[in-house]
Amino acid sequence: MKKRLRLGYSPCPNDTFIFFALAQGQIDIAPYDLRITLADVEILNQQARQGLLELTKVSIAAVLHLLDDYWLLHSGGAIGRGCGPLVVAREDLAVEDLRDKTIAIPGMLTTANLLLELTGFHQGDRMVLPFDRIMRAVSTGEADAGVIIHEGRFTYPAWGLKQVLDLGAWWESETGLPLPLGGILIKRELGAETARWMEDRIRTSLLYARSHPHEAWPYLKRHAQELADEVIARHIETFVNEFSLEVGEEGERAIRFLLETAARHLGIARPSEPFFWNG
Repeated sequence: MKKRLRLGYSPCPNDTFIFFALAQGQIDIAPYDLRITLADVEILNQQARQGLLELTKVSIAAVLHLLDDYWLLHSGGAIGRGCGPLVVAREDLAVEDLRDKTIAIPGMLTTANLLLELTGFHQGDRMVLPFDRIMRAVSTGEADAGVIIHEGRFTYPAWGLKQVLDLGAWWESETGLPLPLGGILIKRELGAETARWMEDRIRTSLLYARSHPHEAWPYLKRHAQELADEVIARHIETFVNEFSLEVGEEGERAIRFLLETAARHLGIARPSEPFFWNG
């Protein structure tokens, strides 16, 4: 009897591109029976906190709260430059104007919210909304500003919104490091050999999608929430890169720095467990 392996990732094009071949049975994963959950990343963050998924995409910010039960893998994540969340508003605002505004965020455990916290610019209320509702909320005045992620960085002008702050650019200027947005976690109880094996399967899945983009495209479109083809392509180009294949020394350094900075800022102990499956 096959062992059940529950895999969670978002319906965003970068994730569906990476995991297409695994989800569609193009990659052999015996002896596992793969069960797929597609959900907003904040939902995946919360499901990981409940231990509901053996393997899942999460926000890097959420990893701080998950290391007792999970390891990070070296493949499948979202790290890069020029790919960070944006703070947008209806009006031309200076960063200083954000201080007491109500800002919509895509989840308390998201890296977007952590970056907003680390800037120290905002002391007002935060409104938690699904990421795909934030631009509408800002456009209609439900929120004064919003932190947008995913394809929002390409589509916000269509909502009549203006950029106030690029949180990714802020991070890069402050640290000189690429921005770690999301990573893939695997339950520690599955063991190091399974972690290594799954890491390799994810790399193989990504390479398959790169080699067979036309084969992957219908799967991407099915989950892309009516995004235009150009936006899907730009999304993949922006968020899927060599860090997605192998986080590498620079990527690991960026993740460790972000998590250690967050722990200090939040006044919690730095996790004692190794971040990655191989230490």
